[in-house]
Amino acid sequence: MIFISHRGNIEGVNIERENSLSYIDEAIEAGFDVEIDIRANQGNLYLGHDDPQYPVELSWLTNRKNSLWVHVKDAEALHLIADSQLRYFWHQQDDFTLTSNGYIWSHDFNNPMTNKCIVPLLSLEEVESYSQGDFYAVCSDFVESCVKKFS
Repeated sequence: MIFISHRGNIEGVNIERENSLSYIDEAIEAGFDVEIDIRANQGNLYLGHDDPQYPVELSWLTNRKNSLWVHVKDAEALHLIADSQLRYFWHQQDDFTLTSNGYIWSHDFNNPMTNKCIVPLLSLEEVESYSQGDFYAVCSDFVESCVKKFS
């Protein structure tokens, strides 16, 4: 099973650091993949959930492509990374979406999961109460708790 840190968070939300380059690298160094939020503005890429916060070069992203799951936040960013070999996806309020490498990022916990599904369990309560086990990966702000529960 793959364990994906949500925006670099490992043991809970850290608003001040999530999506920052150093925080992402810390999560990767701890052995986790990382889901990041990417945006674009006038041809430049930025990390940030609601706003473009941290400037980032495409080369920084591609150097970490085997550890990143890129949540694309706008069409300009999608066009800038589409040919990059990054793993990426787009969704808003969808129950599920397909990642660029063929996995199902599933927000509908009522659907049966398979070894093609990535389950985002973002709260500690979701981690503790989730009962399915046959999925490819889990993404969480509490990824350490996920390791303990699902390993």
